[in-house]
This record gives sequence, C-alpha cells and structure tokens, in this order.
Amino acid sequence: MAGKKVLVVDDDVKTVELVKLYLNRDGYQVLTAYDGVEALRLARESCPDLIILDLMLPDIDGLEACRILRHESDVPIIMLTARTTDQDKLTGLGLGADDYVTKPFSPKVLVARVWAVLRRLPGERGPEEIKRDELSMNFTKHEALFAGRPLNLTSVEFKLLGVLAKEPGRVFTRASLIEEALGYDFEGFDRTIDVHILNLRRKLEPDPSHPGYIKTVYGVGYKFVGGEQ
Repeated sequence: MAGKKVLVVDDDVKTVELVKLYLNRDGYQVLTAYDGVEALRLARESCPDLIILDLMLPDIDGLEACRILRHESDVPIIMLTARTTDQDKLTGLGLGADDYVTKPFSPKVLVARVWAVLRRLPGERGPEEIKRDELSMNFTKHEALFAGRPLNLTSVEFKLLGVLAKEPGRVFTRASLIEEALGYDFEGFDRTIDVHILNLRRKLEPDPSHPGYIKTVYGVGYKFVGGEQ
C-alpha cells in the first residue's frame, strides 16, 4: 500500500502528528486537517485514497462530514472517536464509514486497519501468482516452490514470504510485517518476526548463513531481493 494518500482529520494536533508519523513510516502520503470544513476541501481537491475522520470536529462534525463525503464519493472512511456506544458506531457505519476505531487507540492498530480497508478495494489484493527468480508462489493454492521443489512453509511463513516477495526491494519493519502479513490482532512480539525469518531462510536459502533472497537491513527490518521472470 506504499504511496497511497491518506487524509487524517482530528482537532487534536498531537493525535494528528502521531497518526501521521506511523503512516509515513509505512510509506503512506499523509494530508492533515483539523476541522470539518478543511477536511471537505482537501478531500475534494486532493482525492485521497482513504480518510481517517474524527467524530468530534469544529464547524462540521465528523458524522456530517462523513454524510457529505459519502454523497460525493466512495472514498473509504475510518471513523476515529472517543465515543464507544453501539449506537454511535452504528450511526457512523450507517452513514457509510468503512470502519470505526475508538480512542485511546494503538497507532499500529490504526495503520493495520488502514491497510485492511484499502486491501478490500477492487484491484488491491495483488496478483494470485508471482515469480521471483527461482521462487514461485500461488496464493490461491497456497503453494510455494523454489527451483521446482515444494517449500514446506507454515501458514505464518507463507504469509510473510508473500508480503516480502510481492514488493522486492521494499524494506519492511518488523511492525509493518506483522500488520501486513499477520494482522493487527497478532499476539506475538516484534522480535517474533526474527524467528520466522530465520526459519524461512533455512527453507528458502541455499546457504541460510549468507542469505541471498531475504536480506536484513540493520536497524530497520527486512527486504526481499529478486527479480521477476
């Protein structure tokens, strides 16, 4: 989802800056607004791919802004609010919001929700099959082959390898791998990824001690190196 444009709307500057920081870290372009009027203007002028919209806004509140936006476009909207009652959530979803996150929230969870909503859009699921040098993966059949031999991957290993191999050269942090491959409800720790990567290398790499496909970017995370056939 790198490069997608997200509009973050909240009247709390610290909340906006925190969300922007985490979205930028995962490669999103971020626009910001602090009231409903500015949010509508930016939505119309900049055509974001997704909007994170706080419920309590000056001038035009989030529910009214959501109603107006939904009449004008089908841009995905994630409502962000301190209200937690079922009726509040149903009202927002009934106006056309795609998801609902309550405060206080984890920025990592919010970014994962952004990814999940964007992933549901037509054309965003990616290819059903990819080839990277001697590696081939079929996501419909859940099969991975290296040099024609099956790789006996666990479900987690298959998901991690798929995310890495779909975007060769992109550096993934451990947190972004958890979010994109395993989901925001994954109960492991960031360093759990290191164990799975080690196991992947043992199965994929001809010489796991000198990996040629899954490279470590020290201080950041991992990337897949390999071209398309």
